[in-house]
Amino acid sequence: MSGVPLIIAFVIVIILMIVAISKLKIHPFISIMTISLLFAIVAGIPLTEIPGVIGTGFSNTFKSIGIVIILGALIGTLLEKTGAALKMADSVVRLVGKKNPELAMLIMGWIVSIPVFCDSGFVILNPIRKALVKRTMKSSVACTVALSMGLYISHCFIPPTPGPIAAANTLYEGLGQETNLLLVMGFGTICSILPLIASYFFAISIGKKVKAHDEADAGGNEVVQTYEELVASYGKLPNAFLSFAPIIVPIILMGLSSALSMAGKPVAIITFLGTPIIAIAVGVVFGLILLVNQKKTEEFYEITNETLKVTGPILFITAAGGVLGNVIASTSMVDFIKDNSTALSALGLLFPFLLSAILKTAQGSSTVALTTTAGIIAPMLTTIGLGTSTLAALTVIAIGAGAMTVSHANDSYFWVVTNFGEMDVEDGYKTQTLGTLLVGLSAIINVYFVYFLVR
Repeated sequence: MSGVPLIIAFVIVIILMIVAISKLKIHPFISIMTISLLFAIVAGIPLTEIPGVIGTGFSNTFKSIGIVIILGALIGTLLEKTGAALKMADSVVRLVGKKNPELAMLIMGWIVSIPVFCDSGFVILNPIRKALVKRTMKSSVACTVALSMGLYISHCFIPPTPGPIAAANTLYEGLGQETNLLLVMGFGTICSILPLIASYFFAISIGKKVKAHDEADAGGNEVVQTYEELVASYGKLPNAFLSFAPIIVPIILMGLSSALSMAGKPVAIITFLGTPIIAIAVGVVFGLILLVNQKKTEEFYEITNETLKVTGPILFITAAGGVLGNVIASTSMVDFIKDNSTALSALGLLFPFLLSAILKTAQGSSTVALTTTAGIIAPMLTTIGLGTSTLAALTVIAIGAGAMTVSHANDSYFWVVTNFGEMDVEDGYKTQTLGTLLVGLSAIINVYFVYFLVR
């Protein structure tokens, strides 16, 4: 099969995949793998070659990105268990002041969710949110939305969160280039500016219209006690430097390596330490220093075990996305798109954004939307005019913007925010769903601002 019939078949199998995940509740790994096999057969790939195509797509993804995802998630768990995530949040509160709780929650959420999953991040920071609400007498809903959006933006944009890492690796692999993780992190940070601004003003606005069940009604003494109890549950919190080090040090190493390389003066040891796998491993070492200082080394086995349980499904879904991408690359669809690429080239970054947004809205998981969209886009990246290292990194962010749009009842994060924010379901739609729509749209606008500067 080739040409238009193949495109139609591709659209049909994607719809089937969405239905299988969202309606039939079939696990994304099984759904994506089954759809990949079905599409390979329909597309006319010789039956004897299909196992090799599937195996290659699966193994290449594991080989290149598996360790990075595991180590990145391990950093997040270490920050959570040692109280370093709480310390980072506390540092932000001290910086912006307790009189600006919405801004404090927005910024601390954005920082904490760089290594920590947004679901976990919200649970970790929610006690601080409640304490600030009671202390400042500000809107509970405004603080909930600010925290939720801050967490969500970096979760979809900035490695070492697994979704952006996996998407970046898949796209660069499609170009046959080494993944420029630092560039993705840089673009993710820059493209967070407009969504963060939009989130702040939306939080303030919606907080005046929607009320939660936990609106501030207590005095300051109770708040101090609540916060002290929270700190006491971790023992003595680590200092700010050690708390930020597992995130900051890998960024510095990758940045230094990249700078020396661009200057034409690479240093072997810096190049080694600046490789994403090694840089993030150094971040883990700093996480272990936190664990030692907190006298919790006996928990390391369980922390590692817990991390592997969390990352396992993500690794397999990511690998399944790699299989789908390899199947697409093995068909004549890419050649057909190359011969008829004018329309897609005109869409540019809007194409991966829309595809990711459709997948996100339909099945709920931002990580699945990121990895699956990257697998679909990778074989045709050059065809649609995004075939440079810089534009590949920006495409990751465009996909991440789509993966924000939107969070509703089929997204576990929607229920975390709604329940912990003590809101009714209908209020969740007014806050979380509407907020993620605004954030996603402002994010793709920010992406285009950057695109016009770097193209």
